[in-house]
Amino acid sequence: MDFHNRDHQQSEFEKRIEEQGQISQRQEEQQSSAYYVNRPNPTYYYKQKRPPYFLMILLALISAMIGSVIGAYVAPNYLYGRYIPYPQAPGIQGAPQRVEIVTRGEELTVIPAVAKKALPSVVGITTVTLERDIFSRTRRGQGVGTGVIVDSRGYILTNSHVVNDGRSEEVMVLFYDGENLKADVLWNDPMLDLAVLKVAAQNLPVADLGDSDKLTVGEIAVAIGNPLGLTFERTVTAGIISGLERSIPLTQFESIEGLIQTDASINPGNSGGPLLNAEGAVIGINTAKIQTGEGLGFAIPINTARPIVDEFIERGEFTKVYLGIRGINVQQYIQSYGDQLGTKQGVYVHQVTPETPVARAGMQDGDVIVKIAGQKIDTMGQLVRQMYKYRPGDSVKIEIIRDGEPVTLDVLLEAAPRSE
Repeated sequence: MDFHNRDHQQSEFEKRIEEQGQISQRQEEQQSSAYYVNRPNPTYYYKQKRPPYFLMILLALISAMIGSVIGAYVAPNYLYGRYIPYPQAPGIQGAPQRVEIVTRGEELTVIPAVAKKALPSVVGITTVTLERDIFSRTRRGQGVGTGVIVDSRGYILTNSHVVNDGRSEEVMVLFYDGENLKADVLWNDPMLDLAVLKVAAQNLPVADLGDSDKLTVGEIAVAIGNPLGLTFERTVTAGIISGLERSIPLTQFESIEGLIQTDASINPGNSGGPLLNAEGAVIGINTAKIQTGEGLGFAIPINTARPIVDEFIERGEFTKVYLGIRGINVQQYIQSYGDQLGTKQGVYVHQVTPETPVARAGMQDGDVIVKIAGQKIDTMGQLVRQMYKYRPGDSVKIEIIRDGEPVTLDVLLEAAPRSE
């Protein structure tokens, strides 16, 4: 009984203590709520440090440079086509072709090799010409040009204007070894702007002659000459073949045609020098530069001169054939007399000389030559150049227009008289 009462009293005591604790806790919370609805969170402010502006600019430049290198070199050479596809412009189908230019070691020395091979055969030419001034007094004029040795016995090819179209009083040739010899003008033609000289010498270094008919635009061209006089003798310049079959007007109705155009530098004094291909063979004779433009040089194809050179080498002379006419360009005739010939191109025959090849073939005054051996003839210059392809005894068909009708004549060519 006692134990039961004691336990009951103890349990009631513990309950009162627990209730008292709960009341105290509620009072504390009520007192706290009088000041705070929610406990505030502390706020802290930090001052952020910024990098200097020049450092930002430097980093941007470095990033741009790295990106450029990756885009311009690394990607095209190592990534495109291997790990990532080629970029394509809108509307373009198919992957672009990869073009690689492989340069072998020997090709890097092609120009020095050409110069080494050709320089011994290139000569300097100086001329003395008697001229009259405005007071009719005679004075000596001097000229400088270039030439190329085409035969070891002393035959030299150059321009006709270098030797003043054969009117020079004295022509001297300066060789690669420094020797200076007097030369004779054996032949020249202002229409072709070519001349052949001869010096008394043997065993001279000879240039190789190429084939100008096989030229293509874009291939290497090397010019050698004496620009601005012998002070800069045997100057080597290089470029490419820029064009073929070009024409340079000489007068209103005359021009030099069929020329090679090159951007290899050609200046006064280069005239008569060789234009060479990558093998060191002569493909042309430098003749002119357009003064109003840069990179516009011209050369006479070597195949124009080859028949003349070959005959000099074989026979020691050149025999020119002739037709026996006096003519003018049809365009020139039309400007003076009107369009009444039945054609707008060709050579109008003003006079047929009696007892000449065309006279025997039946050509008449007033005929118009339009073709020779199937080759179209538009000017007297073309006619003259065409005739250099033939030798005495050759037969050629000449097509003419007579009274508006086409006629074909068979002409047996003869050697031109010495006075021609």
